[in-house]
Amino acid sequence: MRGLGLKVEVLPSTFDENLDKSTFSNPGDYAKETATHKAIEVASRTFEAGFGKRADLIIAADTVVELDTQILEKPCDKDDAYRMLSSLSGRKHKVYTGVALVLPASPDPALGKGPLVRSFSEETEVEFAELEEEAILAYIASGEPMDKAGAYGIQGIGGSFVKCIHGCYFNIMGFPVHRFAVEVDRLIKSGTLGL
Repeated sequence: MRGLGLKVEVLPSTFDENLDKSTFSNPGDYAKETATHKAIEVASRTFEAGFGKRADLIIAADTVVELDTQILEKPCDKDDAYRMLSSLSGRKHKVYTGVALVLPASPDPALGKGPLVRSFSEETEVEFAELEEEAILAYIASGEPMDKAGAYGIQGIGGSFVKCIHGCYFNIMGFPVHRFAVEVDRLIKSGTLGL
């Protein structure tokens, strides 16, 4: 990305997303902690990845769906996708995205050492329409649900299942843009992140 003098690189995290969900008080905390682990793992590899120096900012996100206190992540197979979509049919659920901002070169003032980590989670309520079995099966056959938390993507075909939302649309897509902009603005205004 050019224009602000920024160089953006995409490095996928290799963090094994296996945190114990039962140790978190809510799905937002779970998503936030997963995003933090992803960001720290990438931050630890930035120098080795050919940057020549530590990155100024590492951004990671993780999205989960909550239904009846159960956390739904990506389906492991078509049967799991069917189970998730059937359970969401005609019901309200919540989508949580955790975002972590890691500044590898900035020490955390509370710890006196780095990296500085700022994280947050965003919550959006989603209501699904009643889904016919044929629609669920056709959607699964499209392949779209297989890499989406809760087995659907609002930005694709799965958006046709959504009756209404309360909160940030982009959060359901997996990245709460407005809240991210607010957090980055805070880092810039505090002098922690310079552009």
